[in-house]
Amino acid sequence: MLLAMHVVGVAAVDGVVGFDLATVCQVFAAARPPGRDSPYEVRVCGAPGARVTAVGADCFQLTAPFALAELAAADTILVPGVQDWTRPWPPEVLELLTEAAARGTRIASICTGAFVLAAAGLLDGARATTHWNAAGHLAETYPQVEVDPSVLFVDNGQVLTSAGVCAGLDLCLHLVRRDHGSALAARAARLIVMPAFREGGQAQFISYELPSGSLRPTMDWMRANLHRDLPLAEIARRASMSVRTLNRRFRDLTGTTPLQWLVLARVHRAQELLETTDLPVEEVADRSGFGSAATLRRHFADRVDTTPTAYRTAFRGRSAR
Repeated sequence: MLLAMHVVGVAAVDGVVGFDLATVCQVFAAARPPGRDSPYEVRVCGAPGARVTAVGADCFQLTAPFALAELAAADTILVPGVQDWTRPWPPEVLELLTEAAARGTRIASICTGAFVLAAAGLLDGARATTHWNAAGHLAETYPQVEVDPSVLFVDNGQVLTSAGVCAGLDLCLHLVRRDHGSALAARAARLIVMPAFREGGQAQFISYELPSGSLRPTMDWMRANLHRDLPLAEIARRASMSVRTLNRRFRDLTGTTPLQWLVLARVHRAQELLETTDLPVEEVADRSGFGSAATLRRHFADRVDTTPTAYRTAFRGRSAR
C-alpha cells in the first residue's frame, strides 16, 4: 500500500542558513522505502532573490519554486536557521506561522530558526532549544520561553526546536521516525551516512575526536550483545582500557556514559522489534537486554514517554502501510 504524501514546507526567509535549508531537503528526500518514492514532498517557499548564507558570509541567492504563502498548504513547516537572529521578522512570515499553528500544522525550527518561532509566539511557556551560542540571547529576548541550551532537540508535540547545524539532521530523522517508524528513519540515515539515532536530550557539546583509536568496534560489539548482561568492567576489557578511561572516551564521543548509551541502544532495539515483529512484549524485553517486561516499560516511559504496546500500535501501523 502506498504511503500517504506528506508536504513539508521550508520557510526560506532572507538570510537563511544554507546548510539548514539543504538538511530538510536531503533527509526527507532520502526517507523512501525500498522500491518506492519518498512519502514526503518538500517545497522550498521564499521571497524571490532571498540571500543564502554561511558563517558570516552571503554565499548565493535562492530562487525558491514556491512563494511563502504556499506554506499554508504544508503538513509540516520547517524554519531553518538565520544568520542574523536579531533582525525583525517580516509580519507575513509570523502571521503564516501563527495561522498554521492554529490549524494544527506541525512546525519545527533548526538552529536559530527558533527565534522566528519565538517571535510568532509559538514557544511561549514552552521548553525550546537553539544553537548554544544564541541560547542566551533567545532567553533574554523572549523570557517567556524556557530555553534549554544543552540538548540536541526538543519535541513538544506540535512544535519542535533543534540546536545548531547538525542537530537539524537529528530533528528531521526524528520527524521521519515519528511519522513512519525507526526502520524508514534508519534507511534515510544510511543514505546520508549519519547515525540513525541520537536522543534529543543528548548534549550539544559532542567531540568526535577521540584521544586515540576508536570505540566503534566496542560499540558494534555492544549492539551485537544487547541481549546479554554487559557489566561496565566487561565493556572496558573489550575496549582494552580501564573503566575510567572508557567512561572519559565514551563521553567524548557520544556525550553520555557507556551504560547510558547501552540503555538507549536497548530501547532502540526494542523499538525495532516492536515495529517489525509480533513478538510478545516479554520476548522483546529479553531480546533487547532488559530482562523483564516491567524493566522495558520503565525505560520506555523514561525515554519514549509511552508504553511498548502503545508504541507498537502507533508505529507498527505506520511502517506497515
